[in-house]
Amino acid sequence: MEKKILSLKKLTQELFKNSKKEMSGRSQGTRFRETIEKILQEGEEPCLIIDFTGIGSIDFSWADEVVAKIVSRLWSNEYGERFLVLKGLNPSQEENIGVALERKKLAVLTTGPAGWRVIGSLNNYLIQTLNQVMDRRRLTLRELSEREKIGMNTSGTRLLNLYKKKLVLRVEGGNDSNRKKPHRGRQYVYQSLLA
Repeated sequence: MEKKILSLKKLTQELFKNSKKEMSGRSQGTRFRETIEKILQEGEEPCLIIDFTGIGSIDFSWADEVVAKIVSRLWSNEYGERFLVLKGLNPSQEENIGVALERKKLAVLTTGPAGWRVIGSLNNYLIQTLNQVMDRRRLTLRELSEREKIGMNTSGTRLLNLYKKKLVLRVEGGNDSNRKKPHRGRQYVYQSLLA
């Protein structure tokens, strides 16, 4: 999947003359959100990675105005087939963004030196399923069903929910290596956003 990396540090320099490192308040957040939304809607790449490297503290209001609103709109499909990943968060930034997402029962994928994580609110069974997709990089519902020893309907529901929450990519096709029976109808492959 094609990805675009957006450096918040560079965006700050473009949007604000004094280019302070701290991200605070809803009014400042609104300018960032509107710019990021424009990039999401007009960009050719389906996945936007927002890089927080070099950015100072983030307060709850900014996190709620920018990240929680964008994730909420992604989940409601306002941007179409678009995905978001946060990169380079420090523990303080991750905490404030996590609280903003948890309050709205939202989640987003993050990546950094220690690997990937989900911050926000996500059911344990969906986290377990996401682990399977991320470990294998791509997974069909049949493969998940066999690996987890769960029904095909349950596998399909879990993978579809991860896709609707914009945590995995879904592509049509089926190179299911474990296929024993022919499959009728559409088959999807669910892929890691970081693959």
